[in-house]
Amino acid sequence: MIDYFRRAIEENLPWLSSFGADPTGGLTRLLYSTEWLAAQQALKLRMEQSGLETRFDQVGNLYGRLEGSRFPQQVILSGSHIDSVVNGGNLDGQFGVLAAWLAISWLKQTYGQPLRSLEVVAMAEEEGSRFPYACWGSKNIVGIANPADVATIRDAQGIGFVEAMNACGFSLPAAPLAAREDIKAFVELHIEQGKVLETNQQSIGVVEAIVGQRRYTVTLNGESNHAGTTPMNYRRDTLYAFSRICCESIAKAKAHGDPLVLTFGKVEPHPGTVNVVPGKTVFTIDCRHTDAVELHAFSEVLEADMRRICQESDIDIAIDLWMDEAPAPMDKRLVKQLTSLCETQGLSFRHMPSGAGHDAQIFAPHVPTCMIFIPSIKGISHNPAESTHPEDLAQGVRTLALMLYQLAWTE
Repeated sequence: MIDYFRRAIEENLPWLSSFGADPTGGLTRLLYSTEWLAAQQALKLRMEQSGLETRFDQVGNLYGRLEGSRFPQQVILSGSHIDSVVNGGNLDGQFGVLAAWLAISWLKQTYGQPLRSLEVVAMAEEEGSRFPYACWGSKNIVGIANPADVATIRDAQGIGFVEAMNACGFSLPAAPLAAREDIKAFVELHIEQGKVLETNQQSIGVVEAIVGQRRYTVTLNGESNHAGTTPMNYRRDTLYAFSRICCESIAKAKAHGDPLVLTFGKVEPHPGTVNVVPGKTVFTIDCRHTDAVELHAFSEVLEADMRRICQESDIDIAIDLWMDEAPAPMDKRLVKQLTSLCETQGLSFRHMPSGAGHDAQIFAPHVPTCMIFIPSIKGISHNPAESTHPEDLAQGVRTLALMLYQLAWTE
């Protein structure tokens, strides 16, 4: 079984990766681009050739269906997103789509018709790489995408979302699409995008929750002044205030411990010249945790500390919390089932959180959902060097297939 999946991956992964392949390496397949459309259409044809019934929905999500015999109205859905970041790797997103197709094709050949319907989904978009909107595909499936949010947005070249969508043969819904009510479980296979599994020499990650995220843009206003003639005690130095905020906050995050993570990702002091005290500094914060209460409690302390430090330094502060995504716990029954499967198969696995967002995060509040992680070499992702050992890729597809068998072929 492992050898079968390894050969299937070796045959099909380079083929799928050819759509949007960068000449210098890596993959660029942006939503509603010619490369994206070619990949979706080619994948549709391959799924049809393997005996699946295919269809696009109104926004471009692609489905390949194997009809159930006893409970056709109950759908077990598996897949991921088909789009990529700019100059990304060839596993993030698309391997979950490929894995679902390979797993269902093997199950069809081996066991015939399932009791419940199985569907592969190649979701239109997750990354937000072309337009300032993420998870367009999955949000439409569960009925939470608002067409008004994308009606006027444009990409970096000035091309409108609706214009690009129409060029690919799809159309913006007049109102939010109705949520699918036939999905009984969603299973997503994905590379870890970190190095926990590799470091611990484990082949499977059973995801228990996807972290919530709070993101801020913080603006500090003090006073720009001459670097040589302004005594230290007379300064309203915003970069110094930032440095205190950064050091104190990181120390508290380390003391708090896993799975909390805190990142100061962008810092812009103004005027940004060597001989002027920075009178304005703008910076970003990314705070994540799998528990909503812990995430909010820590970020509230963070905000209070920033205000205290600025008051002590005579600095004005404006805090903009522009993202507040709740954590998404995976379905406990499915996590238990996946855990039991790993134990029965003698797999080396671990329970773990996902520190990155995924389509499963969108599904989880609406549909019983679970995620399977496979190792990422050196934890590298969103990069042409993104890679996973062939045996780990094959083991991931095998584990997915066994999980789908339990969900679709058993009572």
